[in-house]
Amino acid sequence: MWWKFPNARCRTKMVSSRCVQMAGDSTSSKWEARCSFVRGSVRSETKMVILLAPLSQNRSYKNVAQPHAAVYYSQRATKGGLLIAEATGVSHTSQGYRETPGIWTREQVKAWKPIVNAVHKKGAVFFLQLWHHVGRVSTYGFQPNGQAPISSTDKGITPGLDGVDWTPPRRLSKDEIPSIVNDFRVAARNAIELIFEKHGANGYLIEQFLKDQVNDRTDEYGGSLENRCRFALEIVEAETNEIGSNRSIDSDPDALGLYLAKELNKFDLVYLHMIEPTVLSGAGIEDEVPHKLLPIRKAFKNTFIASGGYNRSKGNLAISENYADLVPYGHLFFANPDLVRRFELDATRNEYNKKTFLSRDPVFGYTDYPFLEEAN
Repeated sequence: MWWKFPNARCRTKMVSSRCVQMAGDSTSSKWEARCSFVRGSVRSETKMVILLAPLSQNRSYKNVAQPHAAVYYSQRATKGGLLIAEATGVSHTSQGYRETPGIWTREQVKAWKPIVNAVHKKGAVFFLQLWHHVGRVSTYGFQPNGQAPISSTDKGITPGLDGVDWTPPRRLSKDEIPSIVNDFRVAARNAIELIFEKHGANGYLIEQFLKDQVNDRTDEYGGSLENRCRFALEIVEAETNEIGSNRSIDSDPDALGLYLAKELNKFDLVYLHMIEPTVLSGAGIEDEVPHKLLPIRKAFKNTFIASGGYNRSKGNLAISENYADLVPYGHLFFANPDLVRRFELDATRNEYNKKTFLSRDPVFGYTDYPFLEEAN
């Protein structure tokens, strides 16, 4: 689930121009990046102070974003900053976690607007992360009419894994795939005012098609690398046809990620967002950039975002070595609404409380983390 961020896997989103970032160190107060964001036909230069990573929340009651989200995101918004919202479902069959937001109904779209307005009022840029289909990572209870969750396969998750009685999935028929692609197209249209990011990681539906250890299909959506990537690329194509090519998708490391990165270049997407594989295994050396994503970074032509276990100095190093254009922060930003200022001053940071990550409380462990002045 997304709360492994920055320990998740990959994601994708774009802006049609390259970013140049100037990262501050202990001798400099500048921690910023300049990037040109294309919004419709208007190009505006945006100063990226710091990037908020998308973090799953269970605080959107009945799958509708709530007013307390406006407080949370506006707390972390700064002039010229970029925030990526939590994973947001694109259809009623995409659910696998309680109280996560959606964008497939007019009520949901309307609920997001004041949240976006609160962020924009602070002068920040806000992307909404489109999230579809946890796929087989679900149960009967989350699916409409108690039906089985869908996947690329009919092989279920190991019973009892993570303490959940996972429901055996139903393999999507070839004829059903266009309707899933259409879910993304409609959600992209709904989210066009907000800008969005596509979520294809963490073992959910898109990744279930990508991975050969799960995808056991024998049609044109299974088998070869090209076939397994077909579903993801059809989604990107549908989204870009609907709203333009300066917004969209996500991938996975190594050969699969490299292939997708090259294919995504065809869509001139704004950015590709990926997670360090070393973070998934708990490996990695403090203040050392792993460079595991370097081949993908070189293959992708637009802005590249690398995340996963970065601190202030490690983020600086990644930028100075041109390993990434931008580095997002998840848990650190969650616990420090003024992380931008704390990084600028190299000040102490609040410790996050893991127990509240997926809480439903609208305040405790969510919007009540102290700012630097309050802490002092």
